[in-house]
Amino acid sequence: MPAFPHSTSPATPAVAIPPSLALPVIEAAFPRQLHPYWPRLQENTRSWLLEKRLMSADKVEEYADGLCYTDLMAGYYLGAPDDVLQAIADFSAWFFVWDDRHDRDIVHGRPAAWRHLKNRLHSVLDAPGLYLHHRDPLVAGFADSVLRLYSFLGRRWNARFARHFHAVIKAYDREFHNRANGIVPKVEEYLELRRLTFAHWIWTDLLEPCAGIELSTAVRKNPAFHRAALLSQEFAAWYNDLCSLPKEIAGDEVHNLGISLIRHEKLTLEEAIAELRKRVEDVILEFVAAEQEARRFAESLDDGSTRGREMSSAAIVCLGNMRNWFSSVYWFHHESGRYMVDNWDDRSTPPYVNNEAAGEK
Repeated sequence: MPAFPHSTSPATPAVAIPPSLALPVIEAAFPRQLHPYWPRLQENTRSWLLEKRLMSADKVEEYADGLCYTDLMAGYYLGAPDDVLQAIADFSAWFFVWDDRHDRDIVHGRPAAWRHLKNRLHSVLDAPGLYLHHRDPLVAGFADSVLRLYSFLGRRWNARFARHFHAVIKAYDREFHNRANGIVPKVEEYLELRRLTFAHWIWTDLLEPCAGIELSTAVRKNPAFHRAALLSQEFAAWYNDLCSLPKEIAGDEVHNLGISLIRHEKLTLEEAIAELRKRVEDVILEFVAAEQEARRFAESLDDGSTRGREMSSAAIVCLGNMRNWFSSVYWFHHESGRYMVDNWDDRSTPPYVNNEAAGEK
């Protein structure tokens, strides 16, 4: 099988987007930008995946660049210091590998392996330094990522990140149970679960080290700012569902908004796709309105004091990057080999995954 095409700078995309997935409003009103560190980011993350044994050398060589994981982060966290962006990109690559291990543990019926892994990941969040040399590369790679991310802002931010990621691990465990038992969540239950498995608040938390400051609780929980953050993540999760629906139907997935609509709302596949697309388009419009209100709030934080100016500036930077998430997610889904199901030998088995559990041969 041919390798995925290696990424070149994605600042000017030249990919054919199927009409059912094309969003002219994103292409026109959400111009794509790219962090200037991207070429080194890609090279360094490729090396990190090898160093941490998260992908085998042959799979890194054949697939890593074409998966475009670094492109996704470089199009999102603009303005981040290089070391912050590198830590985030490596963590993001780890997250995709973890997601694949979770999927393979389900497909190959390995509940004990999954249970052991998720327990170790919970432990890593509380003491990452103890797990840097763990025999499971996923545990050691997570420890490395967490330790680096914890170095940027301080204890309160670290505690919040840990709290949010503990919830993500628990949500993945719920997904494991659902898939192992063939349970398709109802729509509202699915949407609640998806906010956790897509790690909405993790990617939002990471806006802050990119801006160089921990936002105050009053800023983060301001209704307009919070809504803009939520909507940017909802777009990403639902557009992912729209694009990955064929892949997930082929893989007997049960966690996709389209699948929930088909099962519980009795929609046909075509109707589910249309409803998914409508929700995606609506959330874009809702974000634009929330963004304007949140920007007025962010500007009002500048009360003339040093602290006020810093908080206002950081909030504006975070809002700008929430907007960047739309274009970055959009193009990622059409450039990444992760979604090129029709090119796979087996539509239910991604060619870039390792089907073995840790320690198994």
